Amino acid sequence: MSVVRAFVAVDLESEITERLAQVLAELRQQVDGRIVRWVPAENIHLTLKFLGDVSVHNLPLLEDALRAEALGRSAFALSVGGLGAFPSENQPRVLWVGVEAPDVLMALQRGIESRVERLGYAREKRPFNPHLTLGRVSRSATAREVRQVARLLREYKLGFLGVSEVEAVHLFRSDLRPAGAVYTRLFSAPLAERTA
Repeated sequence: MSVVRAFVAVDLESEITERLAQVLAELRQQVDGRIVRWVPAENIHLTLKFLGDVSVHNLPLLEDALRAEALGRSAFALSVGGLGAFPSENQPRVLWVGVEAPDVLMALQRGIESRVERLGYAREKRPFNPHLTLGRVSRSATAREVRQVARLLREYKLGFLGVSEVEAVHLFRSDLRPAGAVYTRLFSAPLAERTA
C-alpha cells in the first residue's frame, strides 16, 4: 500500500513570506545552521493538522472532508509578528513567529480536527497553538549553544510583520530529504468568500 506523509495547512501571502525570509537571513547571521536547522522561507506555513502517514486511497476522503469544512467557513486574515520558542524562551527547541488567532481560525482548526478524526486520524493531544516555525534547535546543541539561542530570542526584537489573507486550506505532502523537507500541495479547499 502506498502512503504519503501529509499535513493540512494554510499558506501565507508572498509579502509575509518575503519578510520572513529577511528575518531568517538576519537570524542565520547570528546563529549557525549547525545549532539551529532553519526552515526555508518558502516552506513556512501555518499547520492546522499533522496527519502523518496517509494511504493514497484515503486522499479522496480527506479532500471531501476538507472541502466540506472549508465551505462552511469564511475567508479571514491572520496578523503575523513576534518571536518566541517552545517549550520556553529559556529552553528553546522550536523557534517561531506568532500568529494572532482569530476565532474563525480556531473554529476552522477544530472542525478539521473533528472531520479527520472521523476518518481514523488521531486527535492531537496538545492544544492548538498557531505559530510559524522558523527553525529547530539541534538535539546535539550544547548547553552553551542553547543559551546563545535563548539570548538571541531575548535580544532580537521582532514586531508586527503584517496581515495575510487566508482564502483556502491545503493538504500538503511532505517528503523528507537529506537537504530538508520538500512540500508538495496535493489539493486546496477554498473557504467561502468573506462577508462584508
